[in-house]
Amino acid sequence: MSVWTHITDQIRQVTGTQFTPTAPRTVGGGDINQAFQLSDNGHSYFIKLNQAHRLSMFEAEAAGLREIAQSCSIRVPEPICHGRSGDSSFLVLEYIPMSHSGDMQLAGHQLALLHQNIGSSFGWSRDNTIGSTHQPNNPGSDWIEFWHQRRLGYQLQLADNLGHGRELHEPGNRLLELLPQLIDHQPQPSLLHGDLWGGNMGFSSDQKPVIFDPAVYYGDREADLAMTELFGGFSAGFYAAYNEVWPLDSGYNRRRTLYNLYHILNHLNIFGGGYAGQARGMIERLLAELG
Repeated sequence: MSVWTHITDQIRQVTGTQFTPTAPRTVGGGDINQAFQLSDNGHSYFIKLNQAHRLSMFEAEAAGLREIAQSCSIRVPEPICHGRSGDSSFLVLEYIPMSHSGDMQLAGHQLALLHQNIGSSFGWSRDNTIGSTHQPNNPGSDWIEFWHQRRLGYQLQLADNLGHGRELHEPGNRLLELLPQLIDHQPQPSLLHGDLWGGNMGFSSDQKPVIFDPAVYYGDREADLAMTELFGGFSAGFYAAYNEVWPLDSGYNRRRTLYNLYHILNHLNIFGGGYAGQARGMIERLLAELG
């Protein structure tokens, strides 16, 4: 049985429809998965494919999308089904035709509503991935400890293992020791998208925001806001609308660099290249600010 026959059968079973698709159409995806649209005359689905051992990544993504959907704050694609077929794993999602322009003020408003979903601890009920990198989410009550052990420290150790330690090991460890001085507020465990840059937000035909490709966990909401500013940033209206609903704490600008360092290290660990110099510069800037 081909992977497409298997996926079609799964869609029929889950939805209870007589789904008879034409050939899958390749669509733009990320760097991690192959992406397709699978349609017949009445139904359309977004399909992600990867190697069979990546199924747990798709399982976590589906669970993350459901967690965001249950918050009733901002739209995400509905997960339909996932599974394995031969050498492939797959994830089937609702297909939402999207554009890059829409109501950015509503997006800021709805992101703040998402963040107002407060968990009992930092982390999540399961691990997931950030890009293709394992992201540990073992829950804990101390945010500084969580960021030290399961975010920044984890990425620094991975960089060490991959041979980037010469540039980053000493200043990175110094930064870890100083985290209590940098994280000098009292964040609540907010429900986060976890990987919220411009490429993971679009707008449906009615101009309303849709977020996708999450790396969900409960953490400092500033980590999500920081990520939105990492690769070009969103509009001024987006941030104004967010702050109308839930104003940011003082000191955010410094913590923004700290939180984005996690993502730059992750890019280094996935792609290599010039991210090492960028990460070193961010670490040195934070250390200099602390004197």
